[in-house]
Amino acid sequence: MVMSSAVYFSIGWRRDFASYFSGRWFSFATWLQLPWFFSWMYMMNDGSSIWLASLAAMILIYFHFTDWRLAVVGLITGSLVGISTAWVVNTHSLQAPMPEHLLIIVFAAAVGLLLGMSSANLRRVRLVNTLSTMGVMAHELRTPLATVHLMGDVLRNMAQLDQAEARRRKLDDLGHRLQNLVRGMHRHIDMQIANAQLMRLPRQHTSIRAGDLVTTVVNNYPYRTSRERHCVIVQVEHDFRFLGAYPLFAQVLANLIKNALHALVSASTALCPGDLRLTVSVRHRRGRIVVADGGVGIPNELQSRIFEPFYSTQAGAGNGLGLSFCKNVVEDAHGKLTVHSQSGKGAVFTIELPLDRSETPFRPSAPLSPDPCH
Repeated sequence: MVMSSAVYFSIGWRRDFASYFSGRWFSFATWLQLPWFFSWMYMMNDGSSIWLASLAAMILIYFHFTDWRLAVVGLITGSLVGISTAWVVNTHSLQAPMPEHLLIIVFAAAVGLLLGMSSANLRRVRLVNTLSTMGVMAHELRTPLATVHLMGDVLRNMAQLDQAEARRRKLDDLGHRLQNLVRGMHRHIDMQIANAQLMRLPRQHTSIRAGDLVTTVVNNYPYRTSRERHCVIVQVEHDFRFLGAYPLFAQVLANLIKNALHALVSASTALCPGDLRLTVSVRHRRGRIVVADGGVGIPNELQSRIFEPFYSTQAGAGNGLGLSFCKNVVEDAHGKLTVHSQSGKGAVFTIELPLDRSETPFRPSAPLSPDPCH
């Protein structure tokens, strides 16, 4: 039991305590060392007062170390396994705990559950306040952006004055770039304000046609270059309707497109049609929206963490809220968001949604054909 903790002192484990395997091993080792061991020792010592006190302290520590839901399950299973082990070792003979001991154990479990739920609520409140502050800060950026937009208008108006053709073109191009930059920034601000609703998503749901949603988002996305736009292909193999909040799902697709384009740019290869493909289909009586890119991909050890709030694989380029927001929106509509990726071989994000049976979910459509790659 003690050796189950020795693995934490190895070099590989010290580098990433938050990895998927580390979390699973920590949960197992904690379960082995606390509820199983202490319940077993309590029963093996005929319910002595010393082991009763140790058992009560263990319950409080266990709720402190783990999520309260995991602690409840672990405490029940660990106690049952520990009592069963003691029953086997004692050749099917055990002394039942005294009623006052049971009362103390139940009291310790109730206090641990209360403290665990209170801590979870406190963390939730802090997260909501942090997200709200970020949303307010993002909204306040609109004021200076309005000034930049006016500067773009001034430059484009100056380009209309009587002056040399080269200078006129340069002013017009500069004004156009400034206005595109402002539009892109407004898009990001809308994204951050939507992300600020991560813990307070609106519950109103309407019937949405997936093909129209994907096409609209792709057409309205603020691409930085025409080559980015041309690399995106939309293919509606089997259209369907689902119930959800249209603005939120539009933001989900915008987040996934933004991440995919960033991965493609990071791959340092020329963008070609089909590098980013969005497919709408129906599989096994569930609607599917697939966003697949040929970018740098996501390492296997990071795929279990990309949906965590404030975790980002884009060092210095993201706040780690985009995919958390996407996951919450999709799950709020009783759907599922999954990822399949390999380093250097792109990533595939799949949104699975229950069908809205109000009408037949079928409308074949040809893919949007962009210009050929130059």
